[in-house]
Amino acid sequence: MTAASEWRAERNERSRARLERALPAVFPAPVLQHALSRPLMPPTPRLAVESYWRNHVHRADRLARALATRSGQPEGWTWRLGTEKGSGLAATFRMPPSPYREPAHARGPGHCCICGQPVFRFGWHRDLWGTGTPNKNARWHSACVTAWKFWAAPSDQVKVLKAHQHHRCAASGKRLLKTAEIDHRTPLYRVWREHRDAPWPKLLAYWGAPNLQVVNRVVHVEKCSTEAGERAHQRRALVSGVSLDVESDGLMLLPTQA
Repeated sequence: MTAASEWRAERNERSRARLERALPAVFPAPVLQHALSRPLMPPTPRLAVESYWRNHVHRADRLARALATRSGQPEGWTWRLGTEKGSGLAATFRMPPSPYREPAHARGPGHCCICGQPVFRFGWHRDLWGTGTPNKNARWHSACVTAWKFWAAPSDQVKVLKAHQHHRCAASGKRLLKTAEIDHRTPLYRVWREHRDAPWPKLLAYWGAPNLQVVNRVVHVEKCSTEAGERAHQRRALVSGVSLDVESDGLMLLPTQA
């Protein structure tokens, strides 16, 4: 064995002993199986849960959106942008809407600020331990954290998405090159303009896997050029009846005053 292999084996032996001491009587079996198979074994149950979701991004995305559907849209909530500190509002439409991060709709300690559902031990989304009460020290599910990072920066998961598409370009069907890029099938500016009033849980799908695709750079450049032309055409068509208020990444169209 090399020095690195010996170090890894010793570390994993210590981590396994620590993990087994900390494991409760009830623990998700897939998470434990995943933890024990890692090259560097996580030493605590919480780290095991976080590692599991980081390595199952698509599963975390589906679960987070399902939990959001269970919570539903808060009464009186509308998708808005803002820059005021503490408002919980995103500054740009490129970030997914998150009503439960806003103080007016937050459900308080023990509830996920992303999906609104109760958070239990180790950041888990179900009460496997039968306590009946959420963890008051938690503010998010481990799965929702992974999903949020995926929604906000999908390019970080390009390898995962490439494998999901069997390394084929979603637009041309050709083999994906190393320079392939992540693309939103429905551009986010169109989501803001045309689907702003859609129910909140359904909106999240525009940031999740259903609206993401990997395309070769040449295809992506052409698509972006077409979309830029479309936006310019819309601005020219509306300029006689509206004023343009530029806010962050998007254009908010406001009626001109008489």
